[in-house]
Amino acid sequence: MKRVVTFGEIMLRLSTERFLRFSQARSFNATYGGGEFNVAVSLANFGVDASFVTRLPKNEIGDSALMEVRKRNVATDHVLFGGDRLGIYFLETGAGTRASNVVYDRSNSSMATITKGTFDWKHILKDASWFHWSGITPAISDGAAQECLEAVKAAHELGITISSDLNYRSKLWKYGKEPHEVMPELLKYSNIVLGDIDTALFMLGANKVNPNYQDLKSLPKLYDTIFEYCPNLEVIATTLRYSISASHQRIGGILFDGKALYNASLKEVTPVVDRVGSGDAFMGGLIYGLIKEQDKQKAIDIAVASCCLKHTIYGDYNLVSIEDINTFLDGENTGKVSR
Repeated sequence: MKRVVTFGEIMLRLSTERFLRFSQARSFNATYGGGEFNVAVSLANFGVDASFVTRLPKNEIGDSALMEVRKRNVATDHVLFGGDRLGIYFLETGAGTRASNVVYDRSNSSMATITKGTFDWKHILKDASWFHWSGITPAISDGAAQECLEAVKAAHELGITISSDLNYRSKLWKYGKEPHEVMPELLKYSNIVLGDIDTALFMLGANKVNPNYQDLKSLPKLYDTIFEYCPNLEVIATTLRYSISASHQRIGGILFDGKALYNASLKEVTPVVDRVGSGDAFMGGLIYGLIKEQDKQKAIDIAVASCCLKHTIYGDYNLVSIEDINTFLDGENTGKVSR
């Protein structure tokens, strides 16, 4: 398999211990994470040659983040240094009926202050077969949005498969533009999209439709609307998440390729160790499945299994192998000790 390139921001994650509220915390656990980096880690764990493109501050915190990327066997050849600071996010982990809460501190970060032309995309992508971006990057600043557009245009010109996770974050998009003003131009180049129908239509500036994902016969027509907006779209997938509580999730998935609908059955996930990054785990599994398996039902099954297993792992990224995924898919999910 040729190289998969992902583009986005890696951040320092500071999370409360033992499900404490922010006001109770006297210390924070420090780890790293970020949507597109999390996808690269999943792919590297699955044996894919993954490369992460980002911009880091030239200080000890930036150096530590770079070490973390390398530690996860993700290539750093095209990481640049510049800017003043690494973005931070604070996580208060929920439990039971209390939801988790995220506070961002990423204004003027090294990635937020990039400008169009920061990266040489023709050089970066010259030997890549896949480029992945998410809706987080164009949400953090106008410069990041413009540079993301340069990346997808270059990937499109080179004939590289382009994937996107819509990743709408209501606490971002603070620089004066709304998603429907930015995302349509980006999404028109994407071949693979992960997102629910209403989020896609919202970002494309279309009317919401309130889909019923249990009514499989009604979904192709709704997905067709998204295909009309995105001329290069080949596959759209949706994570089905039903939150029973912060500690109990029900996870499934749907994939539509413009002709056929593929459905992965719902799985019970309880107790939840860490939900953050589970959507990125889904995306990593989906990319791997589409590259390696060439079977769309298998791809959506791998994506759902990846998402489920991520809920059992602390931190942003999904530290499982493809063997773990296959064991889960074979029905061995009782948690017995492997001896």
